[in-house]
Amino acid sequence: MKFSVILAALLFVLSAETSAQKRSEVEWLTFEQLYDSLLQQPKTVFIDFYADWCAPCKRMDEEVFSSEVIQKRLRKDYYAVKFDVESEDTIRFGDQVFINERLNRRNPVHQIALLMARRKNRPFSLPAMVFLDENFKATARYFQYLNKEQFLEILEN
Repeated sequence: MKFSVILAALLFVLSAETSAQKRSEVEWLTFEQLYDSLLQQPKTVFIDFYADWCAPCKRMDEEVFSSEVIQKRLRKDYYAVKFDVESEDTIRFGDQVFINERLNRRNPVHQIALLMARRKNRPFSLPAMVFLDENFKATARYFQYLNKEQFLEILEN
């Protein structure tokens, strides 16, 4: 009896670990890792700016970025970065340094998010996603929830 309980617990832990690995198959890079990767091999870039409190961001994590098709496409064709806009981290990208100048303010959006995902004459909003070419020039920006089909269509174009 004890053996079967232990075996069942072990199988449960292994299956949960396998599921967790499957959900995290997008190879999310930091900005520092992105810089090094771009130096070694230029490639298109996808950046997902999010915040822990952002419901559409969480929904995209659960419904879009967990999709095996999308994970494969991102791994194959893009360097993918996921960045918390409220991060207190200092980001080094080449010889440039970016900080969160707004830490003690009501809306503490990091400088790098404001520079890359700002819209003219509009406040910063989430979700915010930026696509860049191999030369790190923005080719598209999205400021809304995208379902799996919409996001896949963007990746394919």
